[in-house]
Amino acid sequence: MNPTKTLHDLGQSLWLDNITRDLLNSGTLQRYIDEFSVTGLTSNPTIFDHAIKNSADYDSDIAGRSTRAKPAEDLFFELALADLTRAADLLRPIFTRTNGVDGWVSLEVSPVLVHDTQRTIAAARDLSQRGGKPNLFIKIPGTEEGLPAIEAAIFAGIPINVTLLFSLEQYVAAAEAYLRGVERRIEAGLDPAVGSVASLFVSRWDVAIAGKIPADLSNRLGIAIAQRCYKAYLELLNSPRFLRTANAGARPQRLLWASTGTKDPKASDVLYVRALTAPFTVNTMPEGTLKAFAQHGEIGAMLAPDGGDCEEVLAAFAKAGVDIYALANRLQEEGAASFNKSWNDLMACIESKSAVMRKAS
Repeated sequence: MNPTKTLHDLGQSLWLDNITRDLLNSGTLQRYIDEFSVTGLTSNPTIFDHAIKNSADYDSDIAGRSTRAKPAEDLFFELALADLTRAADLLRPIFTRTNGVDGWVSLEVSPVLVHDTQRTIAAARDLSQRGGKPNLFIKIPGTEEGLPAIEAAIFAGIPINVTLLFSLEQYVAAAEAYLRGVERRIEAGLDPAVGSVASLFVSRWDVAIAGKIPADLSNRLGIAIAQRCYKAYLELLNSPRFLRTANAGARPQRLLWASTGTKDPKASDVLYVRALTAPFTVNTMPEGTLKAFAQHGEIGAMLAPDGGDCEEVLAAFAKAGVDIYALANRLQEEGAASFNKSWNDLMACIESKSAVMRKAS
C-alpha cells in the first residue's frame, strides 16, 4: 500500500505545502489528491514568491490585470486567490465528505502586518470575503499582536490557520485565543463551529542549533518540541473548558506540523514525517517530501499521548546550553522576518513585471 495512504488511514491529514499555477494546470494537484491521499494545501509568501518569480505562468494574468497602475499587493492577492480558489474547488469534495474537518487551503495576510492587530483583523475579513470559499483558511501569525486578531477573527466566523508557532507556550496561547473567540460566539448565540488549525514549525529548531550541540542530539529538538505540544494538545481536547464548547457545537482546533522538510542532507528525507505520526493532526509537507514519502516512506511509531521521552530530551538540550524559551522567541521573530523579506521580494517582482507589460501594451 502507498505509505501516504497508510498514513492517511491512521488518521493523519496529509497536506501539500505548495501552490503554483502549474500544479493546477498540469493536473498534478489532482493527482496528488487521488494517488497520495492529499487532503489540503498550505501557502505562504515564500511559496508565492518562488512561484511567480521563477516561471512565466502568471505573466499573462499579470498583463491582463495591469492595464492600469495597481498596487502590487492588490495584484498579488488577485493572483493568489485565483490559484487558491481553484485548489479549494478541487478539495471541496473532501471538505464536504468530512463535514469541514479536512479539505482546506490557506492564504496568509500580508507579513508587514505581523505587529498590527487591527489591520490584521481587517485584512483577514477582506481576504475571507474575497475568497468566498468555505474551505479557505486565513493565516495569522501567533505573535503577541496576532493573538487578539485570531480571537477577533474567530468571533467574526473567519476560519483561521495560526502560523509561526514554535513552542508549547506559543501553541497554548494560540489555542486559548481560538477558544476565547469560540466562547464569545457561544455567548452571543452564534454558531461556534469555526474551523482552525495551529501550525507548529518543526525543522527550523534543528537548523538553528546545527553544529552547536553533541552529535547524539542532532535533529532531535524539533521532534521533542512537537511531542511536548502534542501532549498539551490532547490535554486541551480533554479539558472541561473545551468539552463545554464542544457540547455547544464547537470544533477542535487541530494541531498541524509545519516545516517538515528535512534540511540536514545527512538525515532521512522523511525524518519528520515518520516521527510525527499521530491521529487527528495535520502534516503539511513540501512537494519533495511528499513524493519521497510516497516512494519510500515507512510508518513509525505513533506519537505517545504523554509526550514520550520529550522532557528527558529537552533536559539534555538545556544541559548542552540551549535556551529553548529564548530560541522559540527568536525563531518566531526570524520566521516573521523571513516571510517579510519574501513579501518584499514578491512585491518588487510583481511591480517589475507589471510595469514591463504596461509599457509593452
